[in-house]
Amino acid sequence: MKTLELLAPAGSPEALDAAVGEGADAVYLGLKNFNARLRSANFAYSQFEGALRSLHRMGRKLYVTVNTVFEQREADRLYQLLKYVAALGPDGLIVQDFGIIPMVRDNFPALKLHASTQMNIASARGANVLSKYGVSRVVLARELSLEELRDIRVNTNMELEIFVHGALCISASGLCLFSSFLGGKSANRGMCTQACRRYYRRDDRGASPDREAGGYYFSPSDLQLLEQVPDLVRVGVNAFKIEGRMKSAEYVGTVVSAYRLVLDALQEESTGDGEAVREAVAKGLSILRNDFARTKTAFYYDPGYSEGTIDWLKPDQSGGTGIPLGIIHKVKGSDDARRGLIVSSAMMPVPGDSARFHRADDSDRKSHKLIAVEPDGSGGHNHKNGADASRFWISIPEGFDVGDAVYLIQTRTMSKRYAPVIPHAVESFRRTPGRDQAPLVHLPPVHKTVFNGFPEGLYVGTSRIEDLYILQSVRPVKVMLAYNCTIAALLLRERKPLIPFTPEEIILVLDPYFPQDQNTALTEEIPVLISRGYRRFVINNPGQVSYFRHTNAVLIAGPYLYVFNRWAASFVSALGMDLFISPLENNRQNLERTVDPGRRAFTFITVFAYPALFRIRADLGGAYDFQHFRDSREEGFTLVTKPGSGSQVIPEKPCSLVDKIPFLREAGFRRFILDVSGPPLKKVDYKDLMRAAQNALPLPGTGRFNWKDGFYQGTSP
Repeated sequence: MKTLELLAPAGSPEALDAAVGEGADAVYLGLKNFNARLRSANFAYSQFEGALRSLHRMGRKLYVTVNTVFEQREADRLYQLLKYVAALGPDGLIVQDFGIIPMVRDNFPALKLHASTQMNIASARGANVLSKYGVSRVVLARELSLEELRDIRVNTNMELEIFVHGALCISASGLCLFSSFLGGKSANRGMCTQACRRYYRRDDRGASPDREAGGYYFSPSDLQLLEQVPDLVRVGVNAFKIEGRMKSAEYVGTVVSAYRLVLDALQEESTGDGEAVREAVAKGLSILRNDFARTKTAFYYDPGYSEGTIDWLKPDQSGGTGIPLGIIHKVKGSDDARRGLIVSSAMMPVPGDSARFHRADDSDRKSHKLIAVEPDGSGGHNHKNGADASRFWISIPEGFDVGDAVYLIQTRTMSKRYAPVIPHAVESFRRTPGRDQAPLVHLPPVHKTVFNGFPEGLYVGTSRIEDLYILQSVRPVKVMLAYNCTIAALLLRERKPLIPFTPEEIILVLDPYFPQDQNTALTEEIPVLISRGYRRFVINNPGQVSYFRHTNAVLIAGPYLYVFNRWAASFVSALGMDLFISPLENNRQNLERTVDPGRRAFTFITVFAYPALFRIRADLGGAYDFQHFRDSREEGFTLVTKPGSGSQVIPEKPCSLVDKIPFLREAGFRRFILDVSGPPLKKVDYKDLMRAAQNALPLPGTGRFNWKDGFYQGTSP
């Protein structure tokens, strides 16, 4: 049997020790910048260098996460980091930004590249496209079935890595804009505030208060694929990844030990389904009962999963991980002596246990080993919280106060001491990134025939056929039509569809989530569409490019290819896309830094939209009987479900830059998108929108997203 790699998270030196001590073949960790877990401890440069040397001496591997998108102003700093890492020789670099691919290929070819799950690769076509540009492994998106994995393996030679355990996102991998929308803390920048874990109240629009119940509607259970590991091995998965760079060392050690048992048993048995494997699975499940995480799910990997069975959402389950201890009622002391009063019906912790603290406004979460637990002497039980409720004071970390929630995530009795991986003396490891400048990026000129096919002006996007009849009341330059099941059924019918726009006037927009099970349909449909005159397409996933080789189609890089920098622009240009749509969470300063004045006319800017904050593969229409809901700040959102096309969450308040169009024109931009794929469109609203865009009028009741303030900086790079 081929070698199987067990890959564990190392969010701290202690977690690194636990991962290695329990038998992980490799670990992945982040440095201080450019990684998707900026709120974890991460590693100082000296610690990283020491860990790398020790791991290689042990025959273990280390992968560095550089899995966020970067802005143009950060290109030099990223280049400096890559040069530093390349000089030390880790076993691979896990990346999200497409711009890192040409930066590494052209300057640091010895670095092996792994496509992060944030790249949203869910198909063999996507893996094969990246393989041609030097990527050696892909961490597949998590929203895949076992059958899809099998099909991907048959159709690619790329190394395949999948997550087998840990937290899930409700949104398709790499496509979540919710946290960014709430205040610039982008999941694509390592600053996710976990909007999926929040409590929301349904808004039934005029219903009685008791109908406006609430829940953790978008907080999924945790992934656990221990029982599926034998099947995944047979499918041909190369690496089994545990999520958890924000988790405690005890958690990491516990989970690694369980999966190590099963993988070792599989290595020893050629068939992979013998008694030793079954015993290892049973023992591993027993170990995992103590991981103090959320309820478990096999997600789409469950052979019994069907679209109508969504058992991985538990609205009654708190978004936190661990056993809820309660809320902090009072605080006393200062600095390291701060204590918080807890009233809890759960078990009373003891010093040495690990707890996780959640800010009431969800702005921060932190793990903390309790240094003190003291019974409250003011009087036993609190009957308001139940007859068995205990009152006790616990040590609390800096930054947490009254109203914040506390969860028990590990007990002292489960703690183990591991041999340290990083040498005690790290003074000799003194390398740091230099001050080099990244090479200049030169993009090829846009061919005149491409330019002529996209006149200046207003382009309107929609996902509904009925909207086309409204759009003819004020005709845009072209219509950007989302290609979904309903649209496909109409455009592919034998008789010519009776719609008020010709194929020449329509740009088809492919969905950013491109799973393997769509491959057969698109393989058949794309040639038919091209033959019928549909020759302009927006590409939102690299795997979609391969359908258009040797055709006369013109491709536009969509906002989900995240062209935040010139390096990413050069990559999508190499894929055959000279035109691109600015990412929805971009800001003006970065856009102007990224796009030279001479190319701004070829860049599309979305100036009106209800951005999809969650893009969910499952159709939640059968799970929830409501559409509208609100958060604790009374911001409203809408759940949009479409059979065969999954679900989206959009804001009640759209984003608008229509009054900024004159300034954008002055800067050299000429092509603007009004995306009305939000609530059902009314003709009067559409006419008002077009009038506002044509006359640069501000729209009341709209927001700017990140356009003015940009990404939240905080500890981000």
